[in-house]
Amino acid sequence: MSTLKLFVHDHGANGDNSLMKTITFAITHFTVAFSVAFLLTGDILIGSLIAMVEPAINTVAYFFHEKIWARRTQPAQQVAIPRDHNPCSA
Repeated sequence: MSTLKLFVHDHGANGDNSLMKTITFAITHFTVAFSVAFLLTGDILIGSLIAMVEPAINTVAYFFHEKIWARRTQPAQQVAIPRDHNPCSA
């Protein structure tokens, strides 16, 4: 399977949803960035440029932040269940 196909598959409905969370974050961030930049400058072009550059970079950073955060919290979840614990052997 291609790398892109694996990436999309691993982040789909049965995946960890981090891609969908990133996309919705990006839409929200672009909207807020444009609104603030437009209100501050009164210029649609400058507002649009700012809304394209800053949120695009921030969205990529957010995606990797989520991946790092998930890895950081994963060991804590694994430690919570002892390895020798077997609920079927009671």
